[in-house]
Amino acid sequence: MTSQRTRTIEVGAITRVEGEGALRVKIENDVVQDVQLSIYEPPRFFEALLRGRPLEDVPDITARICGICPIAYQMTAVHALEQALGVRITSDIRRLRRLLYCGEWIESHGVHMHLLHIPDFFGCASSIELAKRYPDEVNRGLRLKKIGNRLLEVTGGRAVHPINVAVGGFYRAPRRSELQSLRDDFLWGLDASIDVTKWVARFDFPDFVRDYEMVALRHPDEYPMNEGRLVSTVGLDVPSQEFETHFDERQVPHSTALQAVRLPAETNYFVGPLARVNLNRQLLYPAARQLSDDVGIAWPCMNPYQSIVTRGLEVVHAFEEALSIIDDYQGCAPAKIAYEPRAGEGAWATEAPRGMIYHRYRTTSEGLIEFAKIVPPTSQNQRQIEVDLRAYLPSVLDLPDAELGMACERLIRSYDPCISCATHFLKLEIDRQ
Repeated sequence: MTSQRTRTIEVGAITRVEGEGALRVKIENDVVQDVQLSIYEPPRFFEALLRGRPLEDVPDITARICGICPIAYQMTAVHALEQALGVRITSDIRRLRRLLYCGEWIESHGVHMHLLHIPDFFGCASSIELAKRYPDEVNRGLRLKKIGNRLLEVTGGRAVHPINVAVGGFYRAPRRSELQSLRDDFLWGLDASIDVTKWVARFDFPDFVRDYEMVALRHPDEYPMNEGRLVSTVGLDVPSQEFETHFDERQVPHSTALQAVRLPAETNYFVGPLARVNLNRQLLYPAARQLSDDVGIAWPCMNPYQSIVTRGLEVVHAFEEALSIIDDYQGCAPAKIAYEPRAGEGAWATEAPRGMIYHRYRTTSEGLIEFAKIVPPTSQNQRQIEVDLRAYLPSVLDLPDAELGMACERLIRSYDPCISCATHFLKLEIDRQ
């Protein structure tokens, strides 16, 4: 008679991610029985906070969901509300919004790559340890992030939780001279981001290739940021307003974040820069497009560890596009399109640094928010992360518990999960006996 051997791997706090989460793995006789990515950060109920407030408050409130990617929440919100109000922005406002989004991609990807993810490839416990071994590379990454933050200041009013984004456009358009003052830094950033991408492309990646359904926006003429249809690697192609027809969020007992599933089969799916590049690589700006051919990756890429390369490609793209907009910019007048409050409903999706994000709002005739729904990227990826861990663990079960836990963390960090973003909502059911 054989005795049963049970191992329980618990990572009490996943490090080098935004927010607070834990991991619990149960193994019996070298068979993975259960994997739970436990997000225990308290729910923040942003949808409830918005109800009853003037619609003009939404961009400022939703920006507080995340300090790293506030633009994603602002952009998705204003587009959805403009749809509800029947507002049509000008091409100048549209271009300025893409410029603002470029700044967020640069600073967010810069933070994740250099401070959170690259340390894993060198066995470093922190970015401080990495900086001791590679000071020039870490300083280069910090400068890239700083350039992105500076662009957020000029276009958004400040680097963290920008205050210049408005329904209908911007409260103030930057002067041409303000954007031109950034040009030299952006020229440096373009060259530096190409070097960073070449560097990370040479890392030793675990051989972990999966059969994903990857989901992202796709625009016919440009790399997706603010607009596009929802598409996937298995044939989905619908307007983004139909998100809730094809995707749904479910509550799980072990997490304060909802988990999204693909309908009707309730399967998991993958969002993020890897999905975007796989589905839109031909729309990258020229230097980024050429670099994607040069990095030695066979596209489409289905290895989540190589997401770091696609983040680098997107930083290159963001610098290229930002330079193009800065060079063409002559001003933006009017900076904001006037509108009248009305009862309506609007839904929209944009591409946050970490993946596709969806908002839906319903407004009253007085201009108040009657209903709000926000689906962040991390809640969409959470189930896929758990499924990946189940598939990955059998290959590393011989490791001691501490090393096994660290290996799981490395896989989780390849997704760049923003846990604080994910804990925006919790369904509450009370059963009174």
